[in-house]
Amino acid sequence: MLTDRQLFLFQLLVDDYIRSAEPIGSRTISKREDVTISSATIRNELADLEEMGYLEKPHSSAGRVPSEKGYRYYVDHLLSPELLSNGDVRNIRKAFQDRYYEVEKLVQETANILSEFTSYTSIVFGPEVLETKLKQLQIIPLSQDAAVLIIVTNTGHVENRTVSLPKGVGPSDIEKLVRVVNEKLSGVPLYALKSAVQTELANILKYHVNNFSKALFFLDQAFSYHPLEKIFFGGKTNMLSQPEFKDIDKVLPLLNILEKKERVFELIRPSLTDGIQIKIGHENKASEVKDCSVITATYTMGGEHMGTVAVIGPTRMTYPRVISLMDLVSKGLSKILTERYQSE
Repeated sequence: MLTDRQLFLFQLLVDDYIRSAEPIGSRTISKREDVTISSATIRNELADLEEMGYLEKPHSSAGRVPSEKGYRYYVDHLLSPELLSNGDVRNIRKAFQDRYYEVEKLVQETANILSEFTSYTSIVFGPEVLETKLKQLQIIPLSQDAAVLIIVTNTGHVENRTVSLPKGVGPSDIEKLVRVVNEKLSGVPLYALKSAVQTELANILKYHVNNFSKALFFLDQAFSYHPLEKIFFGGKTNMLSQPEFKDIDKVLPLLNILEKKERVFELIRPSLTDGIQIKIGHENKASEVKDCSVITATYTMGGEHMGTVAVIGPTRMTYPRVISLMDLVSKGLSKILTERYQSE
């Protein structure tokens, strides 16, 4: 448990480091007009914070910087979203006012807006599923426990992947399952398949498939993952302007991962959880982004989850500003998509 004085000094150090990108020493803090604590006392408190794991001292530096543990504490306990300027709010809303007819263009513009206003790299998972509908489902058993799931869309796209078969659902049940899905759900947009399984198929499968509850769960999982979603980027090379990534050997792995959509999907992994999600450093479980933070938010259409917006920046990210921008942009995108949905 940090004391009030430790909390005060810790927040000052984090805020100053985020602004300056330079390690902060006790002498620097003691010179601030709002600090009346002696340099020696500050030095002792910072040493205690370092010992507790909230701060760390870079090599050959007299100052300290926040650790991953420190950033997590800062984000969870000390962070307050920044009050955006009237100019920022006005400019972002103006960018959305064109109400692009094509969803794809709207989503790309969202990525551009986020990268421009944050100065970091932005990623938006676009709802290609809005325009793409199921044409046919095929399930080809490979063994008692596995099968190849094939989704054919009205656009001619074919997506296949290996899936686990639920125990107790045999080949005849699989055949009935596929037949019912193709009869009842052909022409349904991909984004609506999950809800359609419950509203359109539950009662039917109850009378035609053994262990229908397992069959329903299987379909729910099958339609939960939409690899067809397009990924839109803004400011891919913005990281090059960050002091932390002046070393080309440090930034190349990050740029490389951004070129591999499968890795990006794993990194951002769309979430159905509302609100802002923040992963710091090694919490991202990808060595390429161990020096980065990833902030995500979801956007919706008519109350249905449609996609994810994300910002990737250094762990020394301006969290208050980015969180406020993410909230404004994701809600703006949701508003336009919902209005479009209601007008159709």
